[in-house]
Amino acid sequence: MDSFKYCVVVVVWIATNIILNAAPIISSSTEEAEALLRTGWWGKTIPVDNSTSHCEWYGISCNKLGNVIGIDISWYYLGEELEKLNMSSFPNLVNLDLSNCGLNGSIPREIGRLSKLKYLLLPANRLTGTLPLSLANLTQIVELDISGNSISGSIPSTIVSSFPNLVSLNLSRCGFNGGIPYEIGRLSKLNYLQLSYNELTGMLPLSMANLTQLLELDISHNSISGSISTEIGRMWKLTSLQISYNYLTVTTLPVRSLHLLVFWPTLTLLDLSANRFLGWIPPELGQLSTLSLLDISSNQISGHLTSEVGNLSGLYSLDLSQNLLNGTIPTEIGNLKCVDHLNLSYNKIYGAIPPELGQLSALAVLDISSNQLSSLLTSEVGQLSRLYYLDLSQNLLNRTIPTEIGNLKGLIHLNLSYNKIYGAIPPELGQLSMLRFLDLSQNLLRGIIPVEINNLFTLQYLNLSHNFISGLVITIRPDHIVNFEYLDLSHNHLSGTIPISFSSTNNWQSIDLSYNDLKGEIPQGFQFRSNSFQELRGNKGLCGSVEGFPPCTYSPNRSRNRFVYLGTILLVVIISLAFLILGTVFFCCKKDRKNTKFEERSIKKGNLFSVWNYDGRIVYEDIIKATDNFDIRNCVGTGGHGSVYKAQLPSGEVVALKKLHRLEAEEPAFDRSFKNEVQMLTKIRHRNIIKLYGFCLHNRCMFLIYEYMERGNLFCALRYDDEAVELNWTTRVNIIKGIAHALSYMHYDCNPPIVHRDISSSNILLDSESEAFVSDFGTARWLYPNSSNQTVLAGTFGYIAPELAYTMEVNEKCDVYSFGVVALETLMGRHPGELLQSLASESTQNIMLNDVLDARLPALEHGIIAQDVVLAASLTFSCLRSEPKSRPTMLRVSQEFLACKYSPTRPLRKISLGQLMNQDIYLIK
Repeated sequence: MDSFKYCVVVVVWIATNIILNAAPIISSSTEEAEALLRTGWWGKTIPVDNSTSHCEWYGISCNKLGNVIGIDISWYYLGEELEKLNMSSFPNLVNLDLSNCGLNGSIPREIGRLSKLKYLLLPANRLTGTLPLSLANLTQIVELDISGNSISGSIPSTIVSSFPNLVSLNLSRCGFNGGIPYEIGRLSKLNYLQLSYNELTGMLPLSMANLTQLLELDISHNSISGSISTEIGRMWKLTSLQISYNYLTVTTLPVRSLHLLVFWPTLTLLDLSANRFLGWIPPELGQLSTLSLLDISSNQISGHLTSEVGNLSGLYSLDLSQNLLNGTIPTEIGNLKCVDHLNLSYNKIYGAIPPELGQLSALAVLDISSNQLSSLLTSEVGQLSRLYYLDLSQNLLNRTIPTEIGNLKGLIHLNLSYNKIYGAIPPELGQLSMLRFLDLSQNLLRGIIPVEINNLFTLQYLNLSHNFISGLVITIRPDHIVNFEYLDLSHNHLSGTIPISFSSTNNWQSIDLSYNDLKGEIPQGFQFRSNSFQELRGNKGLCGSVEGFPPCTYSPNRSRNRFVYLGTILLVVIISLAFLILGTVFFCCKKDRKNTKFEERSIKKGNLFSVWNYDGRIVYEDIIKATDNFDIRNCVGTGGHGSVYKAQLPSGEVVALKKLHRLEAEEPAFDRSFKNEVQMLTKIRHRNIIKLYGFCLHNRCMFLIYEYMERGNLFCALRYDDEAVELNWTTRVNIIKGIAHALSYMHYDCNPPIVHRDISSSNILLDSESEAFVSDFGTARWLYPNSSNQTVLAGTFGYIAPELAYTMEVNEKCDVYSFGVVALETLMGRHPGELLQSLASESTQNIMLNDVLDARLPALEHGIIAQDVVLAASLTFSCLRSEPKSRPTMLRVSQEFLACKYSPTRPLRKISLGQLMNQDIYLIK
């Protein structure tokens, strides 16, 4: 009986404890749900199902007891203050990922209460203020990333010394000042340290030598001075070392003075550029056999270029420009079979260009300008089939231009100026169908301008000045000259009259025909140019109305021409008056209903969009009828600024009509966006860019009229399973190719270049054949070479390049990153938000490509389709590199798709993301 009572007491005691312990858990779980709702993010910005537990809400993960242990809503735009999230309500939180959410305000002090937190990720937001000292309480932290914010002040040493388990620390692009704290050496488990793009000063602390587990070190773009400690050699696991753009000085490169090469067996990226290094390149450099990028540019390195550089067979980029290197280019440079970017410019290298350069079959950019080289490449230059940028200017080259240069079909930029090249301009230059920049000035060229120059329809810059070229200037056809923006034919022996086409184009930024043997009357268009005399002086036979030249004498032919000219003007005036009178009569007749119906029927027989920028009543009423007064039944999509309607015109043609919302139409910003899109789309034409048929600026509404895209946008096509399955692998690769070709056209075939700034899956439209078309140019922008190109942040969150969060400087590489996101989304079938944030981590690099491809499509093993998918994936990941300068150009991506010269060395199922990112999967066919 006593034993029975004892058992009852024990059971009661256990039950009581369970109840007492359970109560706080239930209360805590409820409090957490309420705290999430109080932010307003869930339920307003992020949709939730109130019938389910908060543990099932988007971005929320819980433990078995129902406590929140993870909040991950990265790349979900909130535009709110971080303080709205009550940190003290989540005592069990382990992971907090609010990357790229548009958060503002400061980091709250209450964040220090998250004592179990291991992952704190707040990059690419708009946070301000200083780091709260309460962060020191997060002793369990493993990964801390607050990069891309506006955090000021110095890096607190008390915080740094409190993270014994820290593996990854990213404080880059914030604005920190002061020195790197000595206590950073206590982070013995650190693998990744990024402090770039700050205002750090002082010297590198000696304690950094204790970071023996470090894999990546990036302290570039600061103001760090002094020399590099010999103890840096203890970081024997380094794979990436970036210390560029500082004030570091040392008598020789650290790899020589410290004998560190044997301690860096896995180094793949070494960037020492833009410092104050002296001395020479040590031969031990050749022992870094794993290097893929080597940049020592913009220093004061002297001596010869060591032949041991030829041992770096894995290099894909070598930049030694802007130094004091002398001697000759070693023949061993021909061993760099993988290099696609070679820059030796602005040195004192002399001698002949070695023919072994012709063996670099992967070379895309070759710049050895501003040296003392004495001979051109001959037949070997024709082997560089992938070359698109060639600059040999400002040397002592003294041979003829080899005819084999015509084999470089992909060449876009060719500069041979300021040399001693003689002979004639080879007609083979006319085979360079993609050439946009050609500079042969300041040489000894003779003969005539070859007529084949007219085959270069993409040419925009031509400089043949300061040579001995003769013949007629009219060799360049009038229908070709209108494409030019810069033309310099000065200081030659060109003869004949100036064609009228030379003055009729509005594209000119500069034209110079001075100091030739031109004669005759100066075309009328030159009198309106402010610097006409400077452009034409030195031609003694010219006459006309340009100040500084004598008037032309009277002749019967001149009188007859003037009569024709005046007659043409009179005819234009008469026709204009006739149209004005007819228009007035038509307006008056509109008051009569019968006449109105008759006139409307007659108008509909014509082309509705033959007149641009027309805001008359007829066009407006036709659109009203075609859309049933913008009835919701004809609406096929709604965006933030307008709605899209499907409309069938009286001619039977189906178009898409984008109508700006009434409230937005009254806003100046949206008015500018509307006009910007019109301006862009009226000037560009490409197969994969949406075609603008017309537009209306009527006072009652504003709308744009495009070709109709039957399948809608890419985002919706990927979202719904039935439509996604129809987009098979071949179709998806073709979609990615189409986007790449369109962006390449905008960046390199338009002058000035155009950056879209809002490439997203919602702005990629698909026609009935699922071909891709880039649309929505409301935020697109021209890139002028002499402007700062600073701008406000634009684009769709989740697609914006990370550097825009702190630089606000728009360039082509921003579109490249956005393209990478859209391409990866196309391959995965969903937005790759979480994957983007973790690309740099070692665990992510071990993920297999097969595991991220859209599972709704059949698995791929081998064959042409699998090769195309691998190529697309490889180019995609190269576009997603965090450093803008390491991303390829869209021209390069477009060319890779067109060339298809590579095939994977292993089956698709054995390819990891790390191998794709390192381009370690290809074998040249």
